[in-house]
Amino acid sequence: MIFNLGSINADHVYRLAQLPHAGETVTAQGYARLLGGKGANQSIAVARAGGQVVHIGAVGADGDWMVELLSADGVDVRHVRRDQGASGHAVVTVEQSGENAILIHAGANRALRIEDVEAALAEAGPGDWLMLQNETNVQVEAARMAQDRGMRVAYSAAPFDEAALRAVLPHVTLLMVNEGEAAQMTQAMGAVQVPMLCVTRGARGVLWTEAGCRDAVTIPARKVVPVDTTGAGDTLAGYLVAGLAAGLNPERALQGAVGAAALAVTRPGASGAIPLAAEVAAFLGQE
Repeated sequence: MIFNLGSINADHVYRLAQLPHAGETVTAQGYARLLGGKGANQSIAVARAGGQVVHIGAVGADGDWMVELLSADGVDVRHVRRDQGASGHAVVTVEQSGENAILIHAGANRALRIEDVEAALAEAGPGDWLMLQNETNVQVEAARMAQDRGMRVAYSAAPFDEAALRAVLPHVTLLMVNEGEAAQMTQAMGAVQVPMLCVTRGARGVLWTEAGCRDAVTIPARKVVPVDTTGAGDTLAGYLVAGLAAGLNPERALQGAVGAAALAVTRPGASGAIPLAAEVAAFLGQE
C-alpha cells in the first residue's frame, strides 16, 4: 500500500505563444481549470500505474470537485479533509514549446493536522510506502511516524527548500529530485547520503544510485515531441514508487516510470495527461 501526504491544487492553466519576461503583459491563447498539485498528480500516477494509494490531504469548501476526480481515478480519499479556508491553487503558464512557469498558493494544503496523518497511517504497516513533497506541512512528523511503523519513505524535494530537506532527510528511503534541485542540494549541503537517489535530467534521462552500490544506473529518456511538461516529474515519481511497491527491481520500475513521463509530456495538462499502465506498456513495446 502507498500513502501519499500531498497537495491538492486547482490548476489555472494559461496557454501562451511565449512565457512573459519581467514587466511584460501577454495575451493567453487558451485557459482551463484542471486538477493538479504535486500530491494529487502523484496519487493519480500511482493509481493509473495499478497501485493502491491512500491520499492524505486537505481542500477548502471549494474543493469537492477535486476530491471527486481523485476518487474517480481510484485514489482512496477517506483521509482528505475539508478545511474552512480556500483550496490550494496554481497559476500555470505554458508556452508553445511545452515549457512552463508556475505560481502556487498553498491554501488548505498548509492546514493539515498531525492527527490527520496519524489516522491515515494507523492503517499502514512494515513495507508500505509514504510519499511526501514540499507543498504541505507536517512532512517531518509524517516521515517520523512512517519510519517508526517500518514504512519506506519516498520524498520529492520540490519545490526545493533546504530546511525542509534537512529535516526530512534522516527518515528518507528514496529521494527524488530533478537536475536543478540536485544542483541546489549539492551547493547547500554537499554530498547527500540516502539509501536510494533518483535524479531526473530531462532529455538526458534518469540517474539512479543506491547506498552500497558502486555503479549508478542510467535510464535514457524516450524521444517524444513535448506539448506540455507540467506534471512530468510527478508522473515519473508515482510510477516509480508504484513499481517499487509492486516488487519490481529499480531498473524495471524506472523504465516504466520514464515511459510514463514521456507519454505525459505529449499531452496537455497535469493529472489529466498521466497515462494508464496499458498505454505505457504499449508505448514501450513499440520502441
